[in-house]
Amino acid sequence: MSESSGGRERTDESLRAERGKTDSELERKHASVERSADAVMQRARLAADRVLKTARDVADSETDPPDSSVVEERSRADGVIADQRSTADEDIRHEREVRKRALANLLRLEREETDQHLLTERGFSDEALNTRDIFLAMVSHDLRTLLGGIAMTAELLQRDGQAAGNRKAAILSRAETIQRLTARMNRLIGDLVDVASIEAGKLLVTPAPGDLFALIRESVEVFRPAAEAHGIELTAHTDGPPLEASFDRERILQVLANLLSNALKFGPRGGRVSIRAGSARGEVRVSVADTGPGIPAASLEAIFGKFWQIGRHDRRGLGLGLYISRCILEAHGGRIWAESAPGGGTTLFFALPAASGALRAETPAAPS
Repeated sequence: MSESSGGRERTDESLRAERGKTDSELERKHASVERSADAVMQRARLAADRVLKTARDVADSETDPPDSSVVEERSRADGVIADQRSTADEDIRHEREVRKRALANLLRLEREETDQHLLTERGFSDEALNTRDIFLAMVSHDLRTLLGGIAMTAELLQRDGQAAGNRKAAILSRAETIQRLTARMNRLIGDLVDVASIEAGKLLVTPAPGDLFALIRESVEVFRPAAEAHGIELTAHTDGPPLEASFDRERILQVLANLLSNALKFGPRGGRVSIRAGSARGEVRVSVADTGPGIPAASLEAIFGKFWQIGRHDRRGLGLGLYISRCILEAHGGRIWAESAPGGGTTLFFALPAASGALRAETPAAPS
């Protein structure tokens, strides 16, 4: 039995015990109320009977012996009173039964609603636990792979250093591999920290006016070696005066890095990746277009969710980059979206609020 199922069985048993106590307490209170009501009614009837008897005794003292017709009338009146009291008692019993059934039905409905809410919450909990387990499995797999690569490369580096002859080129290559794997691990850990901050509602951004063109050029220069290694042409269209916008520099660098790395990751050798930016209608827009395989229309919104992957067995990342990018942009008061068609490449767009007074002369915006 798992810890979760054992805890739920204990919860269910506790719930059943509490409901049993509630039922017993309600039954006791109802019985007490009914006994009190019966006692009040009985006292009222005894008092009425005493008043009637006193009145009759006074009347009888004035006519001795009592008139036979009076005795007969009294007998009929006593019979009517007895019948009325019996009918009243039956009505009260019936009303109590109706109320008891109504209360039982109401209690049953409330408990069924509670049970349904409990099942729903448990379903959400199961889904969250399943997502957590998948997430931890993916993270542990990727970290083990990266650590294995670092360990193996370090071992080869040690052998190269011990070998005779000039092995400088081989040693430099091993060192570069370690640096690359370490950078990937650092990025993975950074993504995990960002997701934790997002889930806790603590993702902070500090927007400030800046030149978005300059930031784009900086990003492109960082990714140009990777593009050349993939055989992909990477171009940036950032001519013209500064493109002023309000943004957190490090966070938007992170967004650009996610978009460019995705474009290079899924782009074919010999393909192209181009990045454009412009301003329109109170915001600045950036687009990153590739000539890759494209994304089905049904998935254009899903790609911004947590853990989204191209395919079931795709291992090129955890599927967190676009999710984190969306959260960063929303924290800026911006937005992100995608346009694509299978076989026709993909263009990812994001928009940010323009810096105050920056739109007096608008520049052509990235297509929307």
